[in-house]
Amino acid sequence: MTGPRLHAVRGPAGAAVLDLATGRWTILDPIAAGLLDWPTAPAERATLIEEATARWATTGADPGLVRAGLTAAAADLDRLRAGRPVHHSPPGPPPAVRFTPDARPAPHVRVAAVAALAAALLLLRFLPIRHVVAVARAVLRLPGRPARVRDAEAAVAAVRAAGRWWPGRVACLEESLAAHLAGALTGRRVHWVLGARFAPHGAHAWTEAERHVVGQDENDRLWPYLPVLTVPGSNR
Repeated sequence: MTGPRLHAVRGPAGAAVLDLATGRWTILDPIAAGLLDWPTAPAERATLIEEATARWATTGADPGLVRAGLTAAAADLDRLRAGRPVHHSPPGPPPAVRFTPDARPAPHVRVAAVAALAAALLLLRFLPIRHVVAVARAVLRLPGRPARVRDAEAAVAAVRAAGRWWPGRVACLEESLAAHLAGALTGRRVHWVLGARFAPHGAHAWTEAERHVVGQDENDRLWPYLPVLTVPGSNR
């Protein structure tokens, strides 16, 4: 049986791969990103390496160096995949980005946010990321409907307010997961998104509703991050 699968997203600058077995990110350059689509059978792999080497040789590149580089990069990807499937996030238009929410959460949302933040902190502290994702998917079984932007902003604002009382770290991963959980507890399904960017390289977690990214830091306007894993996984 294969382990937890890999989630990947492709962009012009390369690819970002999230390994749910370890929670680790791997950022690939455009050449290595192209190898994600190559077959793993040795004969087919060797044929593609020779074809690619011939193409690069027409540009003046040293065939021996190209062949060695492609072979090493393919071997690195094989070790990363370890026989597991790679789930590619489909391309789509970038979402609208809304910065620090100006919302006044209702009392029941504030109460839900406190419980959700406590749960998020415990989950991320004691469980592997694959199990955290499973819990995030499981809470979607609670009755509710897709959140509107104002619902998501209220959840983020309430979680942020609760986080001010916590002496430890409440960064994007904790905050976005807590907003997702708070939304589920109040009957509003908020999207929890894990993604990455390439210039500069970085991983991020955020909240979405109605194709809007909610509650971003005013100081972080280097968008877009590309979504690698979204809960729920349907069209946002």
